[in-house]
Amino acid sequence: MNNCIALLTLRLKSLPPPRLGASAVNSFVLPIRSVSRCLRGAIFVILLTLAPVAARAAELEVGCASRDITPEGNMPMWGYGDRHALLSNGVLDPLMAKAVVLAVGDEKVALVGLDLGRGPTIAMMAKIREEIAAQAGIDHVMICGSHTHHGPVIELTDRDGHGKGKFDAAVAYAQKLPGLLIEAIVEADKSRRPARIGVATKNIDYNRNRHTKRTPKVTDPMLAVVRLDDYGGTPIAVMVNFAAHPVMTETMVLKFSADYPGFMQRKVEESLSAPCVFLQGASGDMSPNPGSDRHGPEKFGHALAAQVLELAGSVSTSVPERPSVMGRVDRFAFNSRVDFSSPLLQAAFSAAFFPELVRNFVDEYRNGITAELNTVIINGQIALVGGSGEFFCNHSNRLKERSYIDHTLFLGYCNGHNLYFPTIEAASEGGYGADQTVSPVELGAGEQMMNRALVNIYAMLRKFSDKPALRAKEPAAPVARTTGPAP
Repeated sequence: MNNCIALLTLRLKSLPPPRLGASAVNSFVLPIRSVSRCLRGAIFVILLTLAPVAARAAELEVGCASRDITPEGNMPMWGYGDRHALLSNGVLDPLMAKAVVLAVGDEKVALVGLDLGRGPTIAMMAKIREEIAAQAGIDHVMICGSHTHHGPVIELTDRDGHGKGKFDAAVAYAQKLPGLLIEAIVEADKSRRPARIGVATKNIDYNRNRHTKRTPKVTDPMLAVVRLDDYGGTPIAVMVNFAAHPVMTETMVLKFSADYPGFMQRKVEESLSAPCVFLQGASGDMSPNPGSDRHGPEKFGHALAAQVLELAGSVSTSVPERPSVMGRVDRFAFNSRVDFSSPLLQAAFSAAFFPELVRNFVDEYRNGITAELNTVIINGQIALVGGSGEFFCNHSNRLKERSYIDHTLFLGYCNGHNLYFPTIEAASEGGYGADQTVSPVELGAGEQMMNRALVNIYAMLRKFSDKPALRAKEPAAPVARTTGPAP
């Protein structure tokens, strides 16, 4: 056999290097036919050695880590304009950031659930992306706020009139937060191990539409649970997707709290001995529906946890046949329905909230509204779509109806916050969340983003190419539009 291997070595030196993976056997077909029987035996031994390497390269691996992100000082709280700049005065329950990294070979995605009112600011996201790419090779990231209304303001910056000198604790917190999220993501990546995955969904009556006057009132009733196990069936993490505003803690209780998602997550973790990550859905017009026996954040959170545990117990996890991670990021420059450069408007917003916060928003929105859309597909079976704001539920409902993939989950407050994204028909009703004061983004912006997400899903699934063969040109002269009866 040793002589055979020596002959094989000389033979293979004259051949191009084989490609590892599923095609490795085909790379060796021609040499096998031209060598002796003993060489075939040697090649068989080598192929058996290479096969586990190729198999390992295609495994789904999952890791999880968390950081406590509860502020230590007193600072303005996020969520209710009526509180203006009143400072926090304690903690009801801890605020957490929980990161899950899914990887197949070099392709990775980090999913982070935050017990905060929103996703990180544009500046924070730039820093996070740079660091996790450098430290962990992660290109795809979705960081989603739970939208608790008892978290800290994170928009204040170290500039005169923008937070510096008056709200230094809040400025320091905003500077510290990206580092904590980077730590959690990098640690999750380092803890990766081969994983099984399963998804279960059910419709529950735990939310209600707080906006529309039309009946029947539309909701997004879907509760989704993604269970990630090791090969022995022990849970690595459980991800939960549901849409309802976390507003069950009393408004004027000036203490930090994760609200009902915190109670839900802790109850699930107590039962499964594994991290539970909450990913808020399209809850722009969704409030909790407490029913007769789910009043208050604790009762509601525990009732939701019971539903989650039932789903998690029903999930049959498996090793994916064709593991893969794919992702796309789209950025949109939308017009604004309000003129943020107007001194009168700035004064009105400052009275409704507080001046330092408003100045930071004005700086961001002065030249229009930059929104972000993330589309990730896992194993060709699960689509995750994240939008940077408060999307009304019908955006999510219609995306799921039009997405021909096993499971589609919409994640709100993802990688930023551009306020409300009502549907066009919801905007026609007006009211809070649909009028331009808290929904300054141009009409139809949410529909544009969902259409792009749908194209992304099908393009990544190779149902078609979304690359244009010929780009349209601007018309030489403005197109005439008729605005009244023809003369």
